[in-house]
Amino acid sequence: MASRVFVGNLPFSASEEELRQLFARHGEVSSVEIVKDRFTERSRGFAFVEMATDEGAAAAVAALNQHQMSGRALTVNLARPRTERRGDRGGGDRW
Repeated sequence: MASRVFVGNLPFSASEEELRQLFARHGEVSSVEIVKDRFTERSRGFAFVEMATDEGAAAAVAALNQHQMSGRALTVNLARPRTERRGDRGGGDRW
């Protein structure tokens, strides 16, 4: 079963291909998505990597959390399911 891995503190210059190569050392990578600002298309400094197996995801987290990439210590952990935030319901409760 595939597992999503969260990658934080990502250098803004990092590419999806660089992440794919880094994570592939620990198992098969199904997909890589660097999250970008919807208006500027610039990296927001985090990404999600989907590993083909839970074992690959666990190995990547163990090996790459605090890994230095372009002078930044990556934060790597298993991605948590997205929770609904106030205001995501399409109108209603606005502050």
